[in-house]
Order: sequence, then structure tokens, then C-alpha cells
Amino acid sequence: MIMTKDYKEIDLDETNVKDLNGICDECKKLDESVSQNLILTGFKICYSCRVSKTIFPI
Repeated sequence: MIMTKDYKEIDLDETNVKDLNGICDECKKLDESVSQNLILTGFKICYSCRVSKTIFPI
């Protein structure tokens, strides 16, 4: 019995792909750190916005 025989490909929803576009929700700039912060914290913000939110929380 082979486990990969019954494997079905998972269709990616357009909403899931939209979350991984790398654009910051705060400053709307394209940055690599957005996806890293999304995995670490659950927020789509770049490194500079994350630092500014940490220093000046509003």
C-alpha cells in the first residue's frame, strides 16, 4: 500500500494566495519581511512598521 496513491492536490483559494503577496498592510510597500512576520506574529506588516508599532503603540 502506497500512501501517495490516494493523494489529492489541495486547491489554493485566491484569498490564501492574496495573503502571501508580500505587501505590508500599514505602509503598502512590497517587502520580504512581510511573509516572515505573517508566519511569526500573524500580522502582515514589514519589519520597519513592526519596529515602529513596538516603539509607538497606538
